Amino acid sequence: MPESSSRNKKKTEKVKAEKTPKKPRTTSRVWVAPLMLACWLLGLAWLVVFYVAGQDIPVMDGLGNWNLLIGMGLIAVGFVVSTQWV
Repeated sequence: MPESSSRNKKKTEKVKAEKTPKKPRTTSRVWVAPLMLACWLLGLAWLVVFYVAGQDIPVMDGLGNWNLLIGMGLIAVGFVVSTQWV
């Protein structure tokens, strides 16, 4: 039975340029943890203030239920930033 031509090719013909691998980061950036915690706490505080005293604060009263999006958005940003933490 005839063999395919791909078996006859030498492996040395397909020499790829060797790339030096990047070193993995062993420490996280300094700003990641404080920003992550700040976003979580600010989002939580925004939601608590909205539920407790949202009707008494003119800016929050004007935003209505958009305050929920702001608070949850800040918490979501905190989770996105947490992916940078090693």
